[in-house]
Amino acid sequence: MSNSSTQSNDLEALTTEVQIHSQIFKTLKTEIHKKIIGQEDFIERLFIGLITGGHILVEGVPGLAKTETVKALAKCTGIDFQRIQFTPDLLPADLIGTQIFKPGSQEFEVKKGPLFTNLVLADEINRAPAKVQSALLEAMAEKHITIGEETFYLDKPFIVLATQNPLEQEGTYALPEAQMDRFMMKLKIGYPNKAEEKQIMNRIASKEEIVLEKVLDKEDIFKARDLIEKIYLDEKVQDYIVDIVFATRNQEATINGKLAKIKELDGLIDFGASPRASIALALAAKAHAYLQGRAYVTPQDVKNIGFEVLRQRVIVSFEAEAEEMTSDDIIKIIFDSIEVP
Repeated sequence: MSNSSTQSNDLEALTTEVQIHSQIFKTLKTEIHKKIIGQEDFIERLFIGLITGGHILVEGVPGLAKTETVKALAKCTGIDFQRIQFTPDLLPADLIGTQIFKPGSQEFEVKKGPLFTNLVLADEINRAPAKVQSALLEAMAEKHITIGEETFYLDKPFIVLATQNPLEQEGTYALPEAQMDRFMMKLKIGYPNKAEEKQIMNRIASKEEIVLEKVLDKEDIFKARDLIEKIYLDEKVQDYIVDIVFATRNQEATINGKLAKIKELDGLIDFGASPRASIALALAAKAHAYLQGRAYVTPQDVKNIGFEVLRQRVIVSFEAEAEEMTSDDIIKIIFDSIEVP
């Protein structure tokens, strides 16, 4: 049997396995929608973070059910969940824990903080001081926490979902670029439409108690991660991802087989995306394909997830700000300029 036939059979077998296993996330979405109305994209992106282990930054005004959605996700998956309210007087020890002296034994005992969980909701993350951000960054980047001289490895899965107020609000601080780069995605949550708002209003008024069922567990999450590792990413799609990320750095795109400057981007980008962007874009595209029941990645998967992966990594210039251009506007120009394989 030829190699191409073997690869085709392997892809067919993997497609069948992915189609069967990914159904569990459709069931999960249905269960979450018992309590949460709308927020389709938000819920799907949470699934991508859960499957890949990628941290997510969420920006939106208060009252859009961000906390309730994350709580519902934890309830339906049975994973441990902690919500931490970030405030200007928060200390690193309030996150990671501290050492307590026991007079009886004359020894220090470690009291672990709320970061020792699976799913952390860091509410209003940009209200906390730099030392707290640093403590969170170690947990996000290294998946371990140091208290005194001891290092503790965090349980898997470990995911940080951080909410951020728009920077125009009083008492907020811009997160450092190093920390922004640790987030796999940055989501922007908008208001519900009229029909959804009416449903929300009627559901709250009914005071009906909604009981959410556990529909999957940690083993299902780990199985999904194993399947995502096997999902086929064609070399042309890999090149497409690299072209997109490189365009954020040198403002160039491959057009008709040749590199050419994207004139619309001239002087609009201060800093482009790091290599973490390429890794995150490939992994998130695989997870997106998995959730669609496919064992291979298409350029459309990359486009669908591209804005969320890149928007916090593309730092716009003062010139762009003066023209009221956001990183989303710049990413759109890049996607429109680069040839799709």
